[in-house]
Amino acid sequence: MLRRSLRALLTLVMLGSLATLGTAVTAGTAHADTCYTWNRTLSEGSSGEDVRQLQIRVAGHPGYGGVLAVDGQFGPATKAAVTRFQQAYGLSADGVAGTQTFSKIYALQDGDCTPIHFTYAEMNRCNSDWSGGAVSAAAAKANALQQMWKLEALRHALGDRSLNTSSGFRSYSCNSAVGGAAGSNHLYGRAIDLVGTPSFCEIVKQARYHGFNEILGPGYPGHSDHAHLGSQSSRYWSASSCGI
Repeated sequence: MLRRSLRALLTLVMLGSLATLGTAVTAGTAHADTCYTWNRTLSEGSSGEDVRQLQIRVAGHPGYGGVLAVDGQFGPATKAAVTRFQQAYGLSADGVAGTQTFSKIYALQDGDCTPIHFTYAEMNRCNSDWSGGAVSAAAAKANALQQMWKLEALRHALGDRSLNTSSGFRSYSCNSAVGGAAGSNHLYGRAIDLVGTPSFCEIVKQARYHGFNEILGPGYPGHSDHAHLGSQSSRYWSASSCGI
């Protein structure tokens, strides 16, 4: 709550400064944000880094079995994901990302670009510098950020109930210590294990709508005590006790 309050205060100061200078804010910008600010309205056909940043935030809204490519190209799949994001938060749902959509994203993120209900620390209980995995530390951290935004979408769909992570990124040594699979997506920062409530079956069933194509839960060997969500090149869902 402290860092959200500080971010809100900083935003007010920045807006006040702009007003004093008589600076005009462009139509696509809701306000200056400490993480990332969009300066134009984005719609199908747009491309660039601002589209890629948008895709990261709406990657948890691709629809059943979908996975949104984070490639900086605003195509039909991105439009559909933006539309679902807008619907999820009660916005005007036209698939165009403008002031209203960006304002909601700003409200959902902290200054380090993580969604407000998740942190880098809980995505990495292995080591603080994200090293020692299957990809560079920067890539592992970037992968984890995308997973957090998918978790934020999942959390909202589950009635804004808290999700409790037990494992995220792992170095090879951490993965070996817990008996993880040799090619585990945890090594890439692309996997999360969840414990506690909601129930594992609630989690894995709903996760099918939020960009996770690796979903393991009760009924899959070694997963009676947690739900495992991840991202990979092809779909693999298995939680037979939950009907998956």
